Amino acid sequence: MTKEKIGSFTFVLHSHLPYVLSHGRWPHGMDWINEAAAETYIPLLNIFNRLISEGISPKVTIGLTPVLTEMLANDEFKAEFKSYLGQKLEAAGNDIAEFERLGQPHYAMVAKMWQDFYRNTYKDFIEKYNQNLVGAFAELQRNGHIEIITCGATHGYFPLLSQDISIQAQVKQAVSSYMRHYGRQPRGIWLPECAYRPRYEWTPPIDTGKNTKPYLRKGIEEFLSENKIEYFFIDSHLLKGGKAIGVYLDRFDALQELWSRFREQYKPLPEDTEKTPHNIYWVGPTVEGKMPVAVFSRDPKTGLQVWSGEHGYPGDPHYLDFHKKRFPGGLRYWQVTDTKADLADKTEYAPEKAFSRIPEQAGHFKDLVKATLAAHKKKAGSSGIVVSPYDAELFGHWWFEGPEWIYHTIKAFHNDGGIDMVTAGEYLDKSRPTHVVSIPEGSWGEGGYHWIWLNDLNQWTWKHIYESEEEMIKLAKKFCDKKDDALLQDILKQAARELLILQSSDWQFLISTRAARDYAEMRVVRHYDDFKRLAQLAWKKGKGEELSKEDLNFLDYCQKRDDIFPDIDIKWYKELEFKP
Repeated sequence: MTKEKIGSFTFVLHSHLPYVLSHGRWPHGMDWINEAAAETYIPLLNIFNRLISEGISPKVTIGLTPVLTEMLANDEFKAEFKSYLGQKLEAAGNDIAEFERLGQPHYAMVAKMWQDFYRNTYKDFIEKYNQNLVGAFAELQRNGHIEIITCGATHGYFPLLSQDISIQAQVKQAVSSYMRHYGRQPRGIWLPECAYRPRYEWTPPIDTGKNTKPYLRKGIEEFLSENKIEYFFIDSHLLKGGKAIGVYLDRFDALQELWSRFREQYKPLPEDTEKTPHNIYWVGPTVEGKMPVAVFSRDPKTGLQVWSGEHGYPGDPHYLDFHKKRFPGGLRYWQVTDTKADLADKTEYAPEKAFSRIPEQAGHFKDLVKATLAAHKKKAGSSGIVVSPYDAELFGHWWFEGPEWIYHTIKAFHNDGGIDMVTAGEYLDKSRPTHVVSIPEGSWGEGGYHWIWLNDLNQWTWKHIYESEEEMIKLAKKFCDKKDDALLQDILKQAARELLILQSSDWQFLISTRAARDYAEMRVVRHYDDFKRLAQLAWKKGKGEELSKEDLNFLDYCQKRDDIFPDIDIKWYKELEFKP
C-alpha cells in the first residue's frame, strides 16, 4: 500500500560562475571554476549517481547557466582542471611529508584525506565522466532523475539593463545554448539574482546625461513566454510582501556595511496572507497571444535553515572552515569552531566527527519540510510544495560536507515516504496553477531590491553598459543583413559576446562585496574597451574600408580569449521581436 503524500518538495540548485577562461588563474579567474568543479559539480554528480544506484531518483532541479555550461564544455577548462588537480595532489603530498616530519599526525591525517579527495576527483573526471561534466548532467536529465533549468546567457541583471533588446538577447542565447548542449527546449529559468521587473514606463536609474524620458518596458515574464519558457523562481517577499530575507548578507562583511546605508530607505511591503509560497501561480502577460508563465516561490523557513550564517547547518562548529587555508597549497585543516571565532582561534578539523553530524541535520530538515507541508495542507485544504533554492556552490565549495548532506536529506525523504520528491517541471505538470498574480519589482538580495547591484560603489559600471547596449543595437540595425561580408559578421558577433560578458551581474556583486573588487572592475573596463574597439572596426568595415593587420590581430585575440556562444545571432539585436 502506497503511503499518502502530504505534499511535494524540490531542491533547486543554481550553478553559476562568470566567464573566467583566459582571464586570470589565481586568486581570481580559472581557479574559481576549478574549485567549483572539484568541490561542487563532481561531488553533486557523484551523490546523484550514488542515490540512483540505491534505487532513489534524486529529482533535483538544477540550474546550469549558459556561460557556465559553455566553460565546462570548453577544452581549455578540461586541460586547466587536470593541471589544477595535479597541483592540489602535489600540495597534499607536500603537507603530508611536512606534518609527519614535524610530528603532527592529526594534520597529516587530514592531508591524506585531501590527497584521497583530489585523487578520486581526478579519477572520476577522467574515467567516470569522460571529462564531460555537461554530458553527465545531460544524461541524468535524459533518464528523468534531474531537471536542468537555464538562466540569462551571462547572468545579466535583467531589471537594470536599459534595453529590452538586451534581455531578449540574453534569453534567446540561453535557449539556443541549452538546446545545443542538452538537446531539448528548457522548461524553466532561474532569473539572474531572482530579479524581476513588471511592465511599466521605465527610466534609467542613473544619470546618463541624455535627459531620457520614461519609456514602456516589457515585463520579464513576457520574454520567457515568447521563448516557450514555462516557469521561473522568486523570493517569497515578491509574492506575498513582508520582509525580504537576503541570502548573502551573512557571508560578506562588506555587504553588512553597505546595507547599513540602505536600511533606513527599506520599507517592507504589507504582507498578503492569502498568497503562499507553497502554491504556484501564473504571472500572466496582459498581452493577447502570450501564454502566462508559472512562478515558484522560495520557502523562507528551509532557506534560513541552510543559508543563515548563525542558525544554518553550515555553521556547525565541527564542519570544515572555509576561510582559513594553509599556504602555499591552500588546503584547509581547521573546523568552524565558532561562527564568530577569528582565524587564530580555529581548532583542528576532525572529518569523522564532522560527517557524523550530517544524518541528524538531514533528519531535522526533512521534519521541517514535513511540518511545513502539513501546516499548509491544514490551512489550505490541499497539498502544496516546498521549494528550497540555493546557490549550488554552497554545497561542497563553501560547505565542504554539503553534498553529503544533500545525499542524506534526499534519502531521508525517500525513506519517510510521505513527501513527493519532484522536479519543478514535474510538479507544474501535475499541479497547474489556478490563480494569476501580479508581482512587484525586486530580487532575492537583502532588502529585496537592486541595491547590491546598483550603489555608489558600482553605479559607474551601468553607464558603460548602457552606452554599449545602444551602440550594439545601432550596429545590428545597420549591418545585420550584410550576410555576404563574413568578416563584418565575425566582428559583430564578437562585439555581442563582449557585451554579454560586460552585462554579467557578477561584476557589480563582486564590487559590492569587495570579494574581488579590483578584478571585477578590471573586467568591466576590459570588456567595455574591447567592445568599443570592435564597434569601431565594424563601422570601418561596414563603410568598405580595409582593416589593418593590427585590427585583424585584435579580432583574433578577442575571439580566442572570449570563445563563447558560437551560435550567437546578431538579428537578436536588430529589433525587438514583440514590441510592448
